[in-house]
Amino acid sequence: MNDLEPLAVIAAARTPFAKAFGTFAGVSAVELGSIALRDAIKRSGIKSDAVDEVVFGNVAGPPDAANIARVVALSSGIPNDRIAHTVNRNCASGIESVIAAWHALASERATIIAAGGTESMSQIPFLVTSEAAAIWMKLARSKSLREKLATLSRFRPKHFKPVVGVELGLTDPVSGLNMGETAELLAKEFAITRDEQDRFAMESHQKAESTQKQCFLSGEIVPVDVHGESFEKDNAIRYGQSMASLAKLRPIFYRNGSVTAGNSCPLTDGAAAMVLSRASETDRFDVAPLGYITAYAIAGCDPRRMGLGPVYAIAKLLRQTGLSISDFDLIEINEAFAAQVIACERAMASRSFAKKELGMTSAVGEMDPAKRNVHGGAIAIGHPVGTTGTRLILTMLRSLRESGGTRGLVTLCVGGGQGVAVVVETHSEKRS
Repeated sequence: MNDLEPLAVIAAARTPFAKAFGTFAGVSAVELGSIALRDAIKRSGIKSDAVDEVVFGNVAGPPDAANIARVVALSSGIPNDRIAHTVNRNCASGIESVIAAWHALASERATIIAAGGTESMSQIPFLVTSEAAAIWMKLARSKSLREKLATLSRFRPKHFKPVVGVELGLTDPVSGLNMGETAELLAKEFAITRDEQDRFAMESHQKAESTQKQCFLSGEIVPVDVHGESFEKDNAIRYGQSMASLAKLRPIFYRNGSVTAGNSCPLTDGAAAMVLSRASETDRFDVAPLGYITAYAIAGCDPRRMGLGPVYAIAKLLRQTGLSISDFDLIEINEAFAAQVIACERAMASRSFAKKELGMTSAVGEMDPAKRNVHGGAIAIGHPVGTTGTRLILTMLRSLRESGGTRGLVTLCVGGGQGVAVVVETHSEKRS
C-alpha cells in the first residue's frame, strides 16, 4: 500500500457540522453530500463531467438511497455513465472512501475521482421489534375486515415502543457494549479521571471557539440553505466552555462512571467531499493541490477497547513507512470521547503496552499535545460518523499550510474494534 503513487487532493469542501435533531434535521444525507460534492468540484476548477467516479462513505444507510454515493453523484450533476459506490467502515468511512479512490486511481480505472462522506444522524429511523413487524406484515396481508380486526387485536402497548436506530447502531453486537461503555472501560484501564476528561473537552471547545472566531474553519465550509436561511458555521462549539459547567453533567453510561455528554462528541449531521487525482497528473488542473496522501494503515483490535484503534494503526503505519511520531508536524485524532484520546496518548507512550500488545521493544511514541487537534476536535466540532475521516484530512491539509508544516498524521478509532492512520503532506515528489 505504501508503494502506491501519492494521492493528490486537488480541492475539498464540507458543510457546516450541526448537532443532530436541530438545524439540519430536515436535510437528508443525500442533500448534504450533494452540497459538499458540488462545491468541491467547483473549487477544483473542473466541470462535473470530468469526474470519472464517485466514492462516498456512509454508515446509517438511508433506506431510500441504498447506494447513496450513486444518488449523491447524480444529484450533483455527474453524468449517468460514471460509476459510484458507497463504503462503510463505521467511523472511518470518510477515510475509507479516499483509500478506495486511491486504489481505483492506481489501477487506472479512473483519472479523477470525487470521494467523501455524508451522514444525517438526525434521520436515522426508528425501528420496531421483530414481533411487532410480524403483526404489521400480517395486517398488510389481511384481506377481509374481519381478518384485519383480528390482526389488530394482537397489538399490545409494547409493540408501539420504537427501537431507536441510532442507539442500536452505536452498540457493538459482538461485545454488547455501546461506544460510550467502551470509553468507560478505557477510563478505568488507564486510570483517567473525570477531571482529566472534562479538561480535555474544555480545551477542545476553547480551541474550536478561537478557530471559529478567526474564521479558519470557514475556509473549508460551504453554506447550507435551510428554508431560506443560510447556515455557515459548525453549531456544536460551546463558547466560554468551563470546567464548572462540565462538572454539572451526569455520567450517561454508568451511574458511577466518568463519561458525560460534555466530554463526548455529539451526534452530528454533515458531509465532506474532495476531488482526487494521481500526483503525476495534477497539471491538468488550474489550481494547485491542497496536498497529498502518501501512506495509510488499517489495524484491528478488541471491540471492547475500540478506542485504542489509533494506537494499533499508528504503530503499523510507522513500521511500514519508517517514520516516527516526531516526524509529524501536526496530528489530527478524532475525539470520539475524551477518555478515548487520553487512553491512546497513554498507550502510545507506554513501553509495557507496546511490548504486550504490539510486540515492540519500545513505546510507539509520545503524542505532543501542542501538535494535536490544534483547531479543536470532534467533541466541539462534531462527528457525523460517515463524514469525519474526510473532514480530518481536509482540516489537516489546511492546518499544515497555515502553520508552515509539511507532514501530518490523521487517525481515528472505529466502532467494532479497528483503527486507521494516514500520512498527509503538503508536497510530494511526482512519480509516474
